[in-house]
Amino acid sequence: MLLPSAFIQNIGPTQLLLVLIIILVLFGGNKLPSLARSLGRSLGEFKKGREEGDKLATQQVKDVIDEIKKEEPKKVEEDKKA
Repeated sequence: MLLPSAFIQNIGPTQLLLVLIIILVLFGGNKLPSLARSLGRSLGEFKKGREEGDKLATQQVKDVIDEIKKEEPKKVEEDKKA
């Protein structure tokens, strides 16, 4: 997942350190590894779902294009008769 570049450019090292300290205080040192693991799994599932959605959309577009190609010769023949 990519964040907008403006978001990343506006965060300096001091702000990043402050955010990490707040996360450490909120969740504690013992929960951070499980939190990071859960976040990694969630991102992996999201990526997999996005790829499946892209595959499905691509296949549907190909199916529509194939259907149009099959119908096109029929339309050309009808135009010649008219």
